[in-house]
Order: sequence, then structure tokens, then C-alpha cells
Amino acid sequence: QKETYLNATGEKQLLETSRLCYASLFADRAISYRNVQGFDHLDVALSIGVQLMVRSDIGGSGVMFSIDTETGFPKSILINAAWGLGENVVQGAVTPDEYQVYKPFLDNKKLRPIIEKRLGAKEIKMIYSEDPNEMTKNVPTSKKEKESWVLSDDEILELARYAKTIEEHYKCPMDMEWARDGVNGGIYIVQARPETVQSRAQAGAMKRFTVKDHGKEILRGISVGGAVATGTISLIEDVKDIDKFVDGSILVTTMTDPDWVPIMKKAKAIITDAGGRTSHAAIISRELGVPAIVGCGDATHVLHDKQDVTVDCSKGDAGLIYEGFAEYTVEELDLTHVPETDTKIMLNLANPTTAARWWRLPVDGVGLARMEFVIDNSIVAHPLALLHFDKVKKEKDRKAIEELTKGYDDKAEFFIDKLSRGLSRIAALVYPNKVIVRMSDFKTNEYAGLVGGRQFEPVEENPMIGYRGASRYYSESYKEAFGLECKAIKRLREEMGFDNVTIMIPFCRSLEEADKV
Repeated sequence: QKETYLNATGEKQLLETSRLCYASLFADRAISYRNVQGFDHLDVALSIGVQLMVRSDIGGSGVMFSIDTETGFPKSILINAAWGLGENVVQGAVTPDEYQVYKPFLDNKKLRPIIEKRLGAKEIKMIYSEDPNEMTKNVPTSKKEKESWVLSDDEILELARYAKTIEEHYKCPMDMEWARDGVNGGIYIVQARPETVQSRAQAGAMKRFTVKDHGKEILRGISVGGAVATGTISLIEDVKDIDKFVDGSILVTTMTDPDWVPIMKKAKAIITDAGGRTSHAAIISRELGVPAIVGCGDATHVLHDKQDVTVDCSKGDAGLIYEGFAEYTVEELDLTHVPETDTKIMLNLANPTTAARWWRLPVDGVGLARMEFVIDNSIVAHPLALLHFDKVKKEKDRKAIEELTKGYDDKAEFFIDKLSRGLSRIAALVYPNKVIVRMSDFKTNEYAGLVGGRQFEPVEENPMIGYRGASRYYSESYKEAFGLECKAIKRLREEMGFDNVTIMIPFCRSLEEADKV
């Protein structure tokens, strides 16, 4: 509720910004917060911390949580990163890069347990201003900055170890802000406070939302909250117009800050153009218990006022917006009295982005993890089209592959990286219990449906019993692509540390075929 001022230079600015910090004790937001919490307005104290400014204006910065913000999975660390000063990540003015790290493996310096990397748009960056009246300003990022990772893998792991140390010190999940100095390359933690939503959630309860019939998908972004809501849109682009918000409607705006909280409390759901999982809109919606979809890109242009929509955050990392009011069900699960069984109970999981939701279930492992789901949803392109990109004939396919592989110099590495990280999110859920991963089991028509796949696949009368599974793996035309699957499993077990993963070879017709594989 109190103000922060960046890039204050010299004694005069220091005194002026200090005065403004004290004045923020009686700003509208601060007064409203104390009223809600029941604090006496004259019985609160305020101190001002003055820190050396980290040169993140020519480096990067962001926010970090030592717990999964959506599911409360305690073994995951979430890091958001963008170019420039960190205010844009906190406010949700940009869609940042997102990284996830598996916490238990961080003590072993030989392992690299980065279980998720997602490239953000990073549309703008905040830098120092030469104008003494504004101190900071936003400028557009370059094409190279948009298509590059803010953090190297070594920096991701360094930050994650800081998060683990800070959590162990305070003995609770933490919400932290960090900055990387563009001059000396140092990484600094500039703020740490307790996480306030998932750490307080009821341990023995789960809710499962299932959307049935729904209209056409209009837009998608980053899901927050895991719930579903239907309602009519109130499109508000400027905080000056919040009095036009209709109570109980779905708020659509560019981004939010604390001034938006009064109407966020009255919204059924929240949709923003920009922002990530650690943005203001995401954090407040979690605290309020309403679903949100952030980082949609152009929601304020695609959606319109008084439009009926469904907000679906039940599908994992991607939040979906459908036309009209969809039918959905809510199932409440009580896990406090689940009986123990002699038979081992294992999960059947395919979607890595929803895996962490089931961490509270008392299971003995994963009995089947389908590799093809990761290929279809995270990689999207045919492995041979990535290996032989120069031979891809259709311009449309070439453009799609270039877009998919942004941030990667090697397209085969894109396949290995995405596959190993996708499977690692499933393996992390139940470690050290066993996870059985079925190698890819697409039929020829399904492989042909991948980007660039049609030219690499034969046409079969009956794909169900044709060129699939084991016979495909050792064939001259595909074994090079099967090699990428094997490299992903090798990385998953040996470099990332998930030695609980074992593989299943599908559609193996004979022992001789097994030997060939």
C-alpha cells in the first residue's frame, strides 16, 4: 500500500522521495487497507529503506516464489523475468519469461532441474530517465530481446538456490523480487516476504472444474486460479472509469495496479492484455479466489463490452476464453479420510501443465505418462521437420516452425528440451516413486497432423495397426527422430535427476522387435 521510488539521485531527490513515502501512509489505498484490516490510522509506523540502485535497467529483473503459485506444490520454485527494472513484472505491464525449478535437487550441483522454460513477449522495458521529473520511463524492447531468454540456465539455478535458502531461513514459502546488474552481472534479492495464498490453503481439500459444452475459443493467455467462470464483460481500459464497472461481471483491461482492487473484488473473473503469474492481477485474483487469464496480448481489442463469455482456467497453464456461457461442473474432493490400500494406486497422466494439481493425492507413482501428449501440445512440430528444416517444403510450415523455436538456435535441441522438461513436470510430482513413460505412440495420420509432418509420413489404409510404436522406432525413415526421444529421456534421468522414470515401448509385436528397438 506504500509507495516505492526508483532512481532517486542526489540529496534533494532523496529528501523529496522520502517525504512522498511518508505521505503514502495516508494515500487512498493505505487508508482503505487499514479500514478493512481494522488497524488504527494513528497506530501504524513507517520506515524507509534506501538501497543502492541495481543497474537492472541494462540487465533484467523479476519476481520469484518458492512455491507453485497455482497449485501450492511445495517442491517447485517459480521465477518470472523481464528486461529492465522490475516494476513492469510486478505491475503486469509485460508478459515475462517463466521458469520453474524442482527444489529438492538444488543441493546437488551436478543436476540441472529446470522443469519449465516459457518465453514471454517482454513487450517493453523500464529504464532510467534522464528527465529529473520522471526518473524512469518505458521503451519498446528490440526483436532480439523479445526472442531471447532473460536468464541463462546457470542464473536460473543461482536464483532458485537463493529462494530455497531464504525459504529455509524464514521457515515458510516466500514471495521475492530480484534484479540482475547489467554492469557487474551480479544477481541481487531486493525484497522477500511470506507468500499469502497457497501456504494458507486447506491441505485436505481439492476442487475439480470440468467444462462440458462450450462455444468457440476466442482467446487464450496464462491461467491463474484453476477455476471456471461465466459472465458478461465489463471492458475498462482506464482506472478513471472504474465507476462504470458492473458488479458481478468479468473485468477486461490492459493491466491492473492497487487502484483497481475495489472493482477486482466485485468481478467474477479478470482478463488482462499483459502480465504473468506473478503480476498484480494474478496475485490479487488468487487472494480473492477468482479465476484470471493474464498475458492475453490483445484482449481489450478482441473482446468487447457486454459480451457473454466463459473463462476457463481448468486446463493447466493455458487459460481459455470461449464465446457464450459454457456448462461446467465443480467437484469437491475431501482427502482427509482416504483409506490406505494394499494395491498400489498410480496416476494416469498426460498433460504436464496440469500435473502439479494432483500433488496432494496419496498415490504411489504414475502408471502411464503419454509422451505423444507433450509432443502434440508443447512441441507441435514433426521431429523430422525439425531435424531437416531445410527440406520442409511449405512456407506456412517453415514460418510456424520458426515461430515455435524462438529462443533456440538448434531446432532438434528445441525438441529434446521441450520433451524432457514436459516429462520432468510429471516425474517431479511423485518423485521418488516410479513414473512409466510410454514412448511416442502416434499413428501415421496423427504424425502427419503435426506441423511439417505430412511430407514425412506415408498414407495408410488402416493406421491403427500400421507403422507405429516399435516398428517405427527402428525403421530407417524414423530412427533418427526416435533418437531425439531417447536423448530427452537420457537428459531427464541423468542431467535433471529424475531417475524414477522408466520407459514403455508401445505396439511391440514380438521379442525380435523389442531387440531391434
